[in-house]
Amino acid sequence: MNPKSIRNFCIIAHIDHGKSTLADRFLERAGFILKNKGDQVLDQMDIEKERGITIKAHPIRLTYTGRDGSPVVFNLIDTPGHVDFNYEVSRSIAACEGAVLVVDATQGVEAQTVANTYLALNHNLTIIIAVNKIDLPNADVDETKREIEEIIGLDASDASLVSAKTGLGVDELLRIIEDKIPSPSGDSGAPLKCLVFDSHFDTYKGVVVHIRVFEGTIQKGDHIQFMATGSEFDVVEVGYFELTPVVTDALTAGEVGYFAAVIRVPAEVHIGDTVTSAVQPTAEPIPGYRPVLPMVFAGLYPIDANDYEGLKSSLQRLQLNDASLTFEPESSGALGFGFRCGFSGLLHLEVITERLRREYNQDIIVTVPNVRYRVIKRNTGEEVLADSPSKFPPLGEIERIEEPFVKAEIVVPHEAIGDVMELTNKRRGIYINMSYPESRRAVLEYELPLSEIITDFFDRLKSITKGYGTLDYELAGYRKERLAKVDVLVNGTPVDALSFIAHEDEVQHIARSMLQRLRKYVPRQMYEVALQAAIGGKIVARENIVQLRKDVLAKCYGGDVTRKRKLLEKQKEGKKKMKQIGKVSIPQEAFLSILKRESDD
Repeated sequence: MNPKSIRNFCIIAHIDHGKSTLADRFLERAGFILKNKGDQVLDQMDIEKERGITIKAHPIRLTYTGRDGSPVVFNLIDTPGHVDFNYEVSRSIAACEGAVLVVDATQGVEAQTVANTYLALNHNLTIIIAVNKIDLPNADVDETKREIEEIIGLDASDASLVSAKTGLGVDELLRIIEDKIPSPSGDSGAPLKCLVFDSHFDTYKGVVVHIRVFEGTIQKGDHIQFMATGSEFDVVEVGYFELTPVVTDALTAGEVGYFAAVIRVPAEVHIGDTVTSAVQPTAEPIPGYRPVLPMVFAGLYPIDANDYEGLKSSLQRLQLNDASLTFEPESSGALGFGFRCGFSGLLHLEVITERLRREYNQDIIVTVPNVRYRVIKRNTGEEVLADSPSKFPPLGEIERIEEPFVKAEIVVPHEAIGDVMELTNKRRGIYINMSYPESRRAVLEYELPLSEIITDFFDRLKSITKGYGTLDYELAGYRKERLAKVDVLVNGTPVDALSFIAHEDEVQHIARSMLQRLRKYVPRQMYEVALQAAIGGKIVARENIVQLRKDVLAKCYGGDVTRKRKLLEKQKEGKKKMKQIGKVSIPQEAFLSILKRESDD
C-alpha cells in the first residue's frame, strides 16, 4: 500500500465527552454500520459502555474517498484514558502520527483531556481539535475554545465544531484529518521494525499481536524475533482490523494490523516491544519500551470454598487477554484458599473484579490492596519482597522496611494549588518543583509513596480541582521508611486478610478509623466482641461490639434477691464460656468497607 494514502491517528477525550460516539460516526461514514444504528461499537465490554471508559485499545481500518477521488485509509486506534493504563496509551499514541482532541462544549476541558494531550504532544503528534455536542442548548463553544487555549495551550481558533450524536460537522472533520495529519514515513525495503501496541488471545491462533509497521514488510512465513525477550516465531497469518479481522498478504511500512505466529504463552508478548526479522534484524529497537509491572496487589478469595477451581480458571482466561494481570495461589486463615493478584492500578483491580462477577459469575471477596515492600532481615541481611502483610517476617527479625515511591507530576488550575499541596502533604509527599506552563495552570512535581496514591488519591484530586487535576506518575525506586505491620484481631483471633502496613506516625489514626468502620459490619454476639489493632504484642487501637442481652430476670416475679443474683452469675459464666469457644464470622461487606480510606478531612 502507498504510505501517502494512509493516516494513523487516535482520539483523545475525557469520560463522556463523546469519543466512542464520534468513532461510531466515522464507522458509519466508512459504511461499516447503518446510520444512527451504532452503539459504541468499539467499546465491546458492558463495563466499558456503562462506565463510559475505554479499557482495551481497539484499532480499526476505515477507507474513505479522498479529495482527489482516490481511496484514503484511516487507521483509528481507540485508546484507554485512565492513569492506570498510561503506559499502554503511550504505546498506542507512539503508533500514530496524529490525534483528534475531542472536548465537550457543555463541560469544557477536564482531566483526561489534559493528561493525554500532553502525552500526544510529547510524541510530536499533530493535534486536531474538535469541539463536540454543539447541538445542545447549554453548549458554550467560545468558552470551551478559551479553556483549550488557556489550560492546554493550543490554538483553538480553527477548531472543528461537531455533533457526534447527529453527525453534524463529521464530514468536514474527516477532510481536516486527511489534510493535516501527515502520512507515515518508512522504507518498505528496510529491515523489519514493528511496534507492539496491544495483543489478544485467540483459541485457534494463539496470541494475536497488534502492530504498527515502521520499516520493512511482514508477511506469512517470515521468521520474526521479539527484541526485548529474544523469542523467535514463524508468522502464520497477517491481517488488519475492520469490524472483524481481515487476512491480507503482507503489511508494509506505515500500516497498522496484526500477525499470528502460534504463540501459546501470552507472557511472550510485551506491549511496547519491537518485532524484527530474525534473519535480517533492525539495528535499534523502537525507544520507550519498559516491562509492564504490577503496581497494586490484592487477594481474591471465593466466598464458597468449592468455587476455588472456577476462580482459577476464570483468572487464567482473563490473563490471556490482559498481560498486566498476574496471580499466584495463597491461603488465609480467615478466608481459606484464594489468589494473590497483581494489577496496574486500582481501576484495573475494580475492572477485573467486576468482570469476574459479571462475565464468569464468581462471588469473591477482595482484600485490602497493597504495594510490594522490600524487607531487610536483621541478622542475615536477606531481602524479602512482600506484597502482602502475611509475607512479612516476624517483627523481631526486621532490620528495616523500604517502600516504593513514585515521581508524580500533577497538573492543576492555579486556584487549586493550595488544596492540592495540602492533600499531598497529608499523603507524605515530598515537594520537588513547581512550574507555570500557562498563566492558569501549574505543574507540581512530588515524590509520593505508592501506597498513598493507589486507593482514592486520584478521586480526591479530581474532587478538589473540580475535574481539572491530572496525575501522571512513574516508579522512582524504594526508600527506607518507618513502617509497621498492623494485625487486626477479632475476639482475640488475628484475621490475616485485614492486616495492613502503615507509617508509624499514622498507625493509631488509621487503625482506629478501620476498627470503627469494621464495627458497623461485624454482627453482634451474645457476648462482647473486642476489635483490636496490634503491632507485635502491643495493642494500638480497640473498639468493642456490645453484646446482645437476654433478660434472664424476666421470669422472677418476687422472692429473695439471692435468686436474681444466682441467675445473673449463671448468665455471666455462660457468656464467658461462649466468648472462649465462640467464632465471629466476618461478612463480605466488612472487607469491602476498608478498601478505601476515609476522607482526609
